Amino acid sequence: MLSSRINSKTIVISLSVILLLYFVIFPMGILLFDSVMKDGVINLENYRNVYSADVNWRALTNTVELSLMVMVASVIITFPLAWLVGRTDMPGKKAYRTLLVSSYMIPPYVGAIAWVQLLNPSVGYLNNVFKFIFGLETAPFDIYTFWGLAWVLTLFYSPFAFITISRAMEKMDPTLEEAARVSGASPLRTVFDVTLPLMAPSILAGGLLVFIAAGSCFGIPSIVGMPGNIEVMTTRIVTYIYMGDDAGVRDSTALAASLMFIANFLLMGMTWMMGRKDYTTISGKSTRPNIVELGKWKWPAFCAVGLYGAIAVVIPLGSIVLTSFLKSMSKPITWSNLGIEPWIPVITSAQYMESVWNSVIYGVIAATIGTLVALFVAYLAVKTQIKGRSIPDLLVVIGGSTPSIVIALALIITFSGNFGLNLYSTMWIIIVSYLVKYMTMSVRTIAAALSQVHVSLEEAALNSGANWLRCCKDIIIPLIAPSVIAGWFLIFMPSFYELTMSLLLYGSDTKTIGVLLYELQTYADTQNASVLSVIILMIVLIGNLILNKVSKGNVGI
Repeated sequence: MLSSRINSKTIVISLSVILLLYFVIFPMGILLFDSVMKDGVINLENYRNVYSADVNWRALTNTVELSLMVMVASVIITFPLAWLVGRTDMPGKKAYRTLLVSSYMIPPYVGAIAWVQLLNPSVGYLNNVFKFIFGLETAPFDIYTFWGLAWVLTLFYSPFAFITISRAMEKMDPTLEEAARVSGASPLRTVFDVTLPLMAPSILAGGLLVFIAAGSCFGIPSIVGMPGNIEVMTTRIVTYIYMGDDAGVRDSTALAASLMFIANFLLMGMTWMMGRKDYTTISGKSTRPNIVELGKWKWPAFCAVGLYGAIAVVIPLGSIVLTSFLKSMSKPITWSNLGIEPWIPVITSAQYMESVWNSVIYGVIAATIGTLVALFVAYLAVKTQIKGRSIPDLLVVIGGSTPSIVIALALIITFSGNFGLNLYSTMWIIIVSYLVKYMTMSVRTIAAALSQVHVSLEEAALNSGANWLRCCKDIIIPLIAPSVIAGWFLIFMPSFYELTMSLLLYGSDTKTIGVLLYELQTYADTQNASVLSVIILMIVLIGNLILNKVSKGNVGI
């Protein structure tokens, strides 16, 4: 009986590890191998080719400059926001916290579409308002610039920094801050002299997350940057792939490998730094951070945070919703020009609805398979003492930290029949890409829940004659069911609206809603693009509400 228990556990966990090795590490290894090998010998000619072209050097420098700019701007913006929301008596903190992380739920390319509608130099809503108010002949803003691109990237990736910084603030022991206040330091002096230095590792970690996300983004640079001839690494990789020849694919591997090295190097550096320095003042006891009284600054702070929330979330979302109900784009915005008529051609179109259902189906399959694998990976890391038990978790992290465009290219090279398995232009290659990219948060959520289940419950079931799989089904999974469901949604929702990987991997019968929306925006069908954007936002919002309900507000996207 003991042998059968061990075998069932070993077989299931081993199968999960093999799947991770085959679909995560193997494709990445093939990509790196192809980037440096040609005809069986080391050949770096493709690296010389791509980096000898001025356009690729500009793309690299643009990527680094934009990522740095967005990182610095995000930290400068989100640290005071996190402090105001988490450590002061400012009114409406709970509502503002929800508002400030809302842009994390919005697909970045939907945000890009919204800001194109607002700041397009010809017909942008905000530009027209400013021209009318100030009597201007030309638009004061042009979204199709380097600064416009940085603006949109900052708004939609700053929540990474906000979430990281605010969580660290909630965990920090307030003892040193109390000592500073007792010594006569003002609240502002305490923030600069005590809170800020203590938070430095978390601030840097949040900033690096923003840097990696901004540098790996494709949707925003393609919608905002490319019309202004602003190239970044991701758009150059797609350009090479779309060439359709072997030389283009080989050159794209050089750029993709470079991007992967940058992202994973920064991630490893962040992990090392967090492991050495983060939260060094957290004590073993329960802590309740001091609440700073703002006094006369309470309502000005309330208005300032509200203004930022309006700019970052309310105005762009309002633009998308407004456009989706406009009967005629060429007529002024009046009540008579608003209605549900623009929605009818979209929701009755078989082509459009097929893409929506494809996204739902692929997301459901990816979330279901990913949650099962995540369950076993988390169990291996938390509930066993097997040597090397953390390796599968590391494989999942590598997949999650690798830029989406690199994952897609690696899967194209590996699973196009060159190594026996041909998934190209099928739904399965899309599903595999979702699994590789989005399992990380599911593993983290389930692992946190498993760590709270006492080993005695599992031992009692095994001693009563149940095999390990029966123990998982009847004991472990019911106890951690909310976290399992939350883990499922954490894979489903980003998979549902994913763009970058789907754009490179879809076939004639596997188009997703993200690809369809990108095509509509590219071909200037703003009306239908807005309707589809609202549909995406509605589904993501409903999914997030369910996720928050199931996890009791502890998990969200």
